[in-house]
Amino acid sequence: MIVVHYIEKNVELLNQLLKKVPSEGDTISIKGRKGKVLRVNQINDKHVHVIVELEVIKKVQVLAKDDKKRRR
Repeated sequence: MIVVHYIEKNVELLNQLLKKVPSEGDTISIKGRKGKVLRVNQINDKHVHVIVELEVIKKVQVLAKDDKKRRR
């Protein structure tokens, strides 16, 4: 079993204990976000750093309040 550390922009997203390490170019899903493995760094025989790039979440624009609401 190997400890896999998923890292994006020097921020550790997730640690997992896995039997199989993902390879470069694989698509993954972390915390509901899709991403792609950029690089795999073998630290020692039990630890691996996986550098990932996740898709950017598009924020929905909030509609402006309607100022013409009727007053009671």
